[in-house]
Amino acid sequence: MSASQSTGTTTPELRERALRLRALVADGVLVLPNAWDAGSAAVIASAGAAAIATTSGGVSWSLGRGDGQQLGRADMAEAARRIASVVDLPVTVDAEGGYGAAPAEVAETVRALVGAGAAGVNLEDSAAAGGPLFPVAEQAARLAAARAAAAAAGLPELLVNARTDVFLFGIGPEEGRLDEVLVRAAAYARAGADGLFVPGLLDLDVLARLCAASPLPVNAMTGPGGPTVAELAATGVRRISVGTGLAEAAYSAAHRAAAELLGTGAVTGAPGALGYGELDALYQR
Repeated sequence: MSASQSTGTTTPELRERALRLRALVADGVLVLPNAWDAGSAAVIASAGAAAIATTSGGVSWSLGRGDGQQLGRADMAEAARRIASVVDLPVTVDAEGGYGAAPAEVAETVRALVGAGAAGVNLEDSAAAGGPLFPVAEQAARLAAARAAAAAAGLPELLVNARTDVFLFGIGPEEGRLDEVLVRAAAYARAGADGLFVPGLLDLDVLARLCAASPLPVNAMTGPGGPTVAELAATGVRRISVGTGLAEAAYSAAHRAAAELLGTGAVTGAPGALGYGELDALYQR
């Protein structure tokens, strides 16, 4: 059963999931392996995840589209609905830039995601893939609209994670980027955001300075060759995700297996691979 009714009316179950998501960030370090469809969400849940985060890149690829806001609101909400329907965990959805520049459009996206069963959302301040960023006041207004929309939809507990792409896209002089992020963090906190996501920032010293000064809990993104969970946690980061990392690994494994079959004719499989029975059991509802 979906965490919310098709009408978008919030259920006690969804409110509990949103509160659980908030507690996971407040009480420790939340590690989020990112899912891209219902199947990957169920596999991640079976591995012991406490919550599920989506990746816009992975969701886009699974639907035959490229990343960078090439999907629309309806497609992302439907993907969120399918994911939330197969796990008993809080689901936080990567809503990219909110599928519209205006605060009213962001509000519409939040209403759709709450109706789909989202307990949290990520909203970024990039006006387009690669930049530019929305001016601070404009992004704050967009976040305030998201906060108000969640309350109006019956889910004031929705966790709004404000993503800033200052480091990801190298906005402004390098020496001024931390100060720019802190200005944005303060404005986003006043607008009602619950967390700050700074992809592209993996310098542990800078992360520690950010965590010490930010009014919001900080979310960092790592990946192959990046800092470990323990290293990031030591800086004060409260939430750690991997973006498209797991989707890349899964698609790479499929590519290798297909190339092997088409090349040598062999199917050796991967060490520790889940079998048909194990996978099928995850979806028997």
